[in-house]
Amino acid sequence: MKLPRTTLILILLALGLGGFVYFSEIQGATVREENKEQKQQIFSFREDDVQSLTVKTKKLTLNLERNRESSNPKWLIKSPISEPANDAIVSYLMDLLVKGNSERTLSTPAKDLTEFALDQPQVTINITLKNRQNHQLILGKSNFNGSFLYALTDSATKPNENINVLLVSTDFANAVNRELSEWKQPVDNSQKLPPLIIPKPSPTNSK
Repeated sequence: MKLPRTTLILILLALGLGGFVYFSEIQGATVREENKEQKQQIFSFREDDVQSLTVKTKKLTLNLERNRESSNPKWLIKSPISEPANDAIVSYLMDLLVKGNSERTLSTPAKDLTEFALDQPQVTINITLKNRQNHQLILGKSNFNGSFLYALTDSATKPNENINVLLVSTDFANAVNRELSEWKQPVDNSQKLPPLIIPKPSPTNSK
C-alpha cells in the first residue's frame, strides 16, 4: 500500500527528530561523562598537610617551609635567603596545588617529552608533606593556543612506557614566575615612620 505523501513526510520528520534527540541527549551525555572523567584533581592532599615547598624556575630556586613557631607569617623562606614569606603569594600557589584540576590527560611515550618541553621543564615544584611523602609537579610549555600548560606529576618514567601528560591552568606559571622580592613578606613602613613633632610657637615679647 502506497502511503500518502503527507504521511511519508511526517514519518521522515519524526525519524529525524528522534535521531536528533538521541545524538544530542544520549550521545551528548556520554561525551559529557567522558569529559568529566578526564577532568581530575591533580593532587589529593590538603593545604595543612604540606610542610615545605621547593620552587625551581629558570631564574630562581626557592625553598619555603611552614612556620612551626607562629601562624604569622604562615610560611618562611629558607633559601636563598632566610626571611618571612609573603603569605598571600604562597597561599595562592597552595590553593592551585590543592584545588587545581587537569583539564585533560594525554598518554604519550616517554621519548616524546621534548614535544611538551617537559624534558627541560620551565618550572619544577617539589612538595613535602608532614607525613614525609613527596610529590612533584613539572610544568612544560603551553598548548597550541596558550590556554593550558603541559605538566607531569610524580613522574617516574621508563623509556619504553607511556606516561600521562596533563593539561593544567596557566595560573601555575603566574604563581611561581616571580622575582625574589615578591616572595618576601612586605615591609610595614607604617611602623618605621618617625613620630610627628609639632613645633611649639615661639613666645612673643609684649610691650
